[in-house]
Amino acid sequence: MKIKSLLLLFVLLSCLSFAQAKANADNPAIRTSLTYFVNSIKTKQIDRAVSCIYPKFFSIVTKEQMTQILNMTYNNPFMKVEVQNLQISSVDKPELISSEYFSMVSYFLKLKCNVSSMNADMKKKITTALTGKYGKNNVKYLANEGAYLINANMKACAVSKDRKYWKFVILEKEYKSQLIKVLPKKVLDKF
Repeated sequence: MKIKSLLLLFVLLSCLSFAQAKANADNPAIRTSLTYFVNSIKTKQIDRAVSCIYPKFFSIVTKEQMTQILNMTYNNPFMKVEVQNLQISSVDKPELISSEYFSMVSYFLKLKCNVSSMNADMKKKITTALTGKYGKNNVKYLANEGAYLINANMKACAVSKDRKYWKFVILEKEYKSQLIKVLPKKVLDKF
C-alpha cells in the first residue's frame, strides 16, 4: 500500500510539474524581449527601444512622437534619467485573442533621476510629480547627488503573433482610456 501511495504521489507531482512547465513555456521569450526593450532604453538606443513597442500603439502616439518622448526622458541634459535595475515579478500565461497572444507582465525598475542642474522650484515640481506617479515611499531624494532614486512598479502587456517575438505596451492607469483603441477589453480588464 505504501508503494502505491508513493507511486501515486510521484505521478501527481510529475503531472503538476509538467503542467506548470507547459503553462510557462512562453515565459523565457517574454522575459528576454522585455529585458531587450529595457536594456535598449538603459543604453539610450531609443530607436531600438521604439522597435519593441506594439505597432498598434502608434495609432495613439506616432512612432516619431514616441521616439521624441523617449529621447526627452532618457537623453535630457537637464534631468538625466538612468535605468539601474530591472526585475521581472510575474509573467501571465498568454491568451489568444483575435489571432494575437497577450500576456500581462509585472516588473520593477530602479531609476536614478539626476536633477542637480535644476533650481529649487523645479526640483519641488519634480518631487510632486514623481511622488504622485510612484508613491511617496518609492521616491527618495539623495541631496548629496542632487538625484532621486525611484522604485517603479510597472506593468506591461506583451503581444505576439508567433509567441517567439514579443512587443510591449506599457500600462499606465492614466492612459487606460486611450489604450482601449490598442488592446482588447478583456486584456485591459486585467489591469
